[in-house]
Amino acid sequence: MDKARLKATRTLIFDYDGTLHDSRQNYIVAFKRAYRYLIAHQKAKPREWQDDEITKWLGYSSKEMWENFMPDLAEDYQMAASKIIGETLLEKVLSKEAKLYPEALETLDNLKNKGYKLIFLSNCSKAYMQAHQETFQLERYFDEMYCTEQFDFIAKHEIFSLIKSEDQDEYLVIGDRIHDLEIGHYHQLITIGCNYGFGTQAEMQQSDIRINSIQELQELL
Repeated sequence: MDKARLKATRTLIFDYDGTLHDSRQNYIVAFKRAYRYLIAHQKAKPREWQDDEITKWLGYSSKEMWENFMPDLAEDYQMAASKIIGETLLEKVLSKEAKLYPEALETLDNLKNKGYKLIFLSNCSKAYMQAHQETFQLERYFDEMYCTEQFDFIAKHEIFSLIKSEDQDEYLVIGDRIHDLEIGHYHQLITIGCNYGFGTQAEMQQSDIRINSIQELQELL
């Protein structure tokens, strides 16, 4: 790790679910509700799900999730099931059932006060991003907020090419899935992997630095 580069970095790109927001329980509820819909329409067979079989899809865009989970499912059923998941997740945040990881907002505030520019980049819908923005007042911390729906769900490393500032030299990426770390790989940026999120150990090994809690950033940066 080049400590001089780390010290020179002034712009931080944050993933959201699995990095700042602990979406595990709400996503499990949403996924199971959507799967029951598919069973009711004879598009899936009843089965028991382990939590980690469900949460492994966190961090994927809706399109990417279905391409990998049930690629032969008709598109209209994919869209209907995705709508159920999205609506359930929105219900959860609007009913105050969404929760951030401990010290998440305090860490963002700490970094903001140190002069870092913070960018939000999540594989989510605009409605989901806006609901969380309002619930947790994220605009107080983030200078820019983006979701993949705004870019037709293209890969995050492609979105970075569209949003990066030409006069900004060093960025740092913080996330829990390979989709986040790919930004660093494609653009030669420092990456911080979140061990506590939803990524596998193999994914985390692709990061330059690994943290076990979001608050570790307060000492690291």
